[in-house]
Amino acid sequence: MAERWQLPDGIEELLPEQAGQLEGVRRQLLDLYARWGYQFVMPPLLEFTESLLVGLGEDLDLQTFKVIDQHSGRMLGVRADITPQTARIDAHSMIAEGAQRLCYAGSVLRAKPAGIKASRAPIQVGAELYGISDVAADVEVISLMLTSLSALGIADVTLDLGHVGIYRALVAGAQLDNQAQQHLFELLQNKSHSELESWLSESVKDTDIATQLKTLAGLNGGVQVLAQARELSDSAEVQQALDDLETLANLVQQRFPGTNLYFDLSELRGYKYHTGLVFAAYVPGVGRALANGGRYNDIGAAFGRARPATGFNADLKILLSIGETTKADAPNVVLAPLSNDPQLWQLVCELRAAGTTVINDLDASENGHSGPVIAKDENEQWRVVPSP
Repeated sequence: MAERWQLPDGIEELLPEQAGQLEGVRRQLLDLYARWGYQFVMPPLLEFTESLLVGLGEDLDLQTFKVIDQHSGRMLGVRADITPQTARIDAHSMIAEGAQRLCYAGSVLRAKPAGIKASRAPIQVGAELYGISDVAADVEVISLMLTSLSALGIADVTLDLGHVGIYRALVAGAQLDNQAQQHLFELLQNKSHSELESWLSESVKDTDIATQLKTLAGLNGGVQVLAQARELSDSAEVQQALDDLETLANLVQQRFPGTNLYFDLSELRGYKYHTGLVFAAYVPGVGRALANGGRYNDIGAAFGRARPATGFNADLKILLSIGETTKADAPNVVLAPLSNDPQLWQLVCELRAAGTTVINDLDASENGHSGPVIAKDENEQWRVVPSP
């Protein structure tokens, strides 16, 4: 029989020190986002699945805990990602023309962990920019993401960049059915080059497109990859995607000279909902992205208002484990005697209002207190004095 105190796999609790540090990181990042013009929103933890699962495909559906609403009889889901909720807010609750910047921080729940030892209950923090299709919006959110990591003392960051538009443009000419496209997607993600080459020769009739897709699988590395990709296809979609990547790379190198750039043009993370640039931040020794995001222009269409969108998110728990957090000094705790004297109560209220922690001496466990105490002086007035 399992012990009653055990928590489910992938579910954890934060005790006072770690919880306090995480709250400090959360507040630090939300204050940063506010200075960039991002408005804080707090979507609900639970929504109807028809709105909660919009735009992010089957992966999000499989990650979502579901329950029947006993009030309406409709299916509810516990959010596994806050991104579609902010899209709903932009499309329905905060209708605006032009740019709209939203940020958030809150718990999400996932049916399965993203990886080994990963949490199923991340505390997601992020920022989304709606209404602007230009690459300048992508530059802004990536700059904000990198600034977030820098603010937490996270250094030696590698920015992994890709663009799903390149793959979309190439595969459109291959005339593949959905099943074949899914298999091609899996081969590219698994980096199965020999199997990919064999499959392309059998499944793609146009040898030029087959060669392009085979070449795409090997286009990863430094900035020189972009020049190589220029020769891949002369289609306007591919060339525009490469223009955007070059613009982004130049500005990142200018603004964040300590950031390493890595391009992977066959990286199709979020392919089913991302429509353009995709990006992720990594540091040595950590086998998962610290933060990731991309462009997802189609997500608002289900809410009746398709708008360009780009953004990023991160798990505060991961950021806390990697970032530089200063252990908070022990609070200046004052021990107050147990008394109903109104003058004592007034002094305690004044001390707490001034930022001092005051605890009541309720039992003998407080006898080990070595800090200051409240006691009466020779004039029978309550004063804070050193511990006797």
